Amino acid sequence: MTARLADIAAQAGVSEATVSRVLNGKPGVATATRESVLAALDVLGYERPVRLRRRSAGLVGLITPELENPIFPALAQVIGQALTRQGYTPVLATQTPGGSTEDELTEMLVDRGVSGIIFVSGLHADTSADMQRYEQLRAQGVPFVLVDGFSPKVRAPFISPDDRAAMRLAVTHLVSLGHRRIGLAVGPKRFVPVLRKIEGFRATVREQLQLAGEETEELIQHSLYTLEGGQAATTALIGRGCTAVVCASDMMALGAIRAARQLGKDVPRDVSVVGFDDSPLIAFTDPPLTTIRKPVPSMGQAAVRTLLEEIGGTPAPHSEFVFMPELVVRGSTASGPAPGPLGISPGETGRKSGSRTSP
Repeated sequence: MTARLADIAAQAGVSEATVSRVLNGKPGVATATRESVLAALDVLGYERPVRLRRRSAGLVGLITPELENPIFPALAQVIGQALTRQGYTPVLATQTPGGSTEDELTEMLVDRGVSGIIFVSGLHADTSADMQRYEQLRAQGVPFVLVDGFSPKVRAPFISPDDRAAMRLAVTHLVSLGHRRIGLAVGPKRFVPVLRKIEGFRATVREQLQLAGEETEELIQHSLYTLEGGQAATTALIGRGCTAVVCASDMMALGAIRAARQLGKDVPRDVSVVGFDDSPLIAFTDPPLTTIRKPVPSMGQAAVRTLLEEIGGTPAPHSEFVFMPELVVRGSTASGPAPGPLGISPGETGRKSGSRTSP
């Protein structure tokens, strides 16, 4: 027991006497210190004494898309930890291709008496989906919060990153490096985050590169939010002369790097790539990925705080809380290619002059 106390004290950064007071439920210990000791117990794998085990205030459902994209487990972890700290038990329900639908998962959670539900990148982000499902859920008296997506048809609090600002950050960075032909690889058109990224991309490219509408449109390539989707989109964009590609997810960005290499190009010497999310471990790719960091901790905590206000009977405004992303510069972006004759980049020669290259 003495050895255990010493381990816990070292992990929590407190004295063994303080650990003893916490474990025995004695007063006189600051709340933050008490939580540090309990966290040390969890980290070291010790069971909490029965008297210190918090009774669950209820179940809270968390519905996410597939977990192959590492940004979803990262967000689920933040939300789960925040719920646990408030005494709630998170129940993770994941959609998989060919598996349970969002509606089926929602019904399952409601049947189990959850206190509320947090939806991440769900049908609320799909402009073609029927939003009546959320009004029906509200009519059942189940509080909910919607993350990543927005619909004016749903009376609920929304939590989103600023997708337009994200594209401004990415494009401005690439323009500052000398790139003049920058592509955007995004998901299907029907999703709200995609539409917002396109708006931000168009506005920034037109403003900073003085491109006309038609020129801007050929720089946008829709695909799937997967490594393969990023590869296909980037192959098309490089074929249109792009020397840099902004991707709508880090997974797509990894596909973009693969596409460049398969075309015999080096990243970042020949093609620069920017991702979106700053997923766990993305800093350790080859090369380390320049990306737009999604504010996952603040978004996850805000989602929980907002939901608990709904559960507590003091609902948050039915509006959207928008969080600012951050540019993280690493090794996948570099200076653009040197301008050719008359200041024209190599990939633009045919388009600018109207001439055709010889076979």
